[in-house]
Amino acid sequence: MAQARGVNSLRFNQDQSCFCVAMDSGVRIFNVEPLMEKGHVDAEQVGSVGLAEMLNRSNLLAIVGGGSHPKFPDVSVLIWDDAREGKDKLVLEFTFPKPVVAVRLRHDKLVVVLQSRLYVFSFPHNPTKLFEFDTRHNPKGICDLCPSLEKALLVFPGHKCGSLQLVDLASTQPGTSSAPVTINAHQSEVGAVALSPPGGAVASASARGTLLRLFCTQSRARLLELRRGTDPATLYCLAFSPDSAFLCAASDKGTGHVFALRDTRLNRRSALARVGKVGPVLGPYVESQWSLASFTVPAEAPCLCAFGRGGRSPSSVVAVCVDGTFHKYVFSPDGNCNREAFDVFLDICDDDDF
Repeated sequence: MAQARGVNSLRFNQDQSCFCVAMDSGVRIFNVEPLMEKGHVDAEQVGSVGLAEMLNRSNLLAIVGGGSHPKFPDVSVLIWDDAREGKDKLVLEFTFPKPVVAVRLRHDKLVVVLQSRLYVFSFPHNPTKLFEFDTRHNPKGICDLCPSLEKALLVFPGHKCGSLQLVDLASTQPGTSSAPVTINAHQSEVGAVALSPPGGAVASASARGTLLRLFCTQSRARLLELRRGTDPATLYCLAFSPDSAFLCAASDKGTGHVFALRDTRLNRRSALARVGKVGPVLGPYVESQWSLASFTVPAEAPCLCAFGRGGRSPSSVVAVCVDGTFHKYVFSPDGNCNREAFDVFLDICDDDDF
């Protein structure tokens, strides 16, 4: 994800109201609506940072060294507590045998992803390793952790190509090696995953990036198949709206797509679908649902998307890109989608510390 402006990675917090930017100059944290800088941690304190993850809107931040001049190794996850007195606010350090490729937090868990292994810790009180799972080779650190108080679900690529593993962290006994639930989602490698905010559904895309699939986490049944496009693409993100009524996907094609999940009649269909019965080759293509609305983002800049909050109509979606740009689009049920705001978040200044 590294770009010329020194951005190494981006992450929204659990309710998508803030995002943090891991940079060669440290970490910067922004509020989404209105867009403003909430704070920063300087490189003098933590060096250049490869990964950063917020815990809700709290004072806790998980940091992994990376970038051009790291102060800390990429095999360690450091917890920064802004509420701590004094200059040294690093309160915890977790060290692993190999580089960390992703970190996820929820109110009671810390998940650390290595290329072929995943660790789960109790957090933040008395951190203890609860689980350790071997995974398929996962260099992008693909995984998601449900933020819901009711469902402590974790999803990551399964051992079999194209499969997902679902683990209910609340019902699995710590220290056990019970097999997670497996969903055979795709024929090719998994490219992206996302859990709905309540944890009732999981969305996934293959590395080809043409089809998105939605599954019930309880029954493992496929609920929907959605088509992003026909050309292969690298998906940068999948994101559910807070009410799980919509799903957004953004790719290296420079396009973001919004799909309706609750009222699927809003999604577009192929013109061939109106023709009637077609052969087995075209059948799956014709039956696919295409996005309700689409919007543009810089094709050369990886981005993350999130939906606006508050359930207003028309609905909104925001995209933050590693080139430092912020895009806000509003879309309506009839498929109209217009850009409402554009900014360069890296140029927004705030003198307050995190």
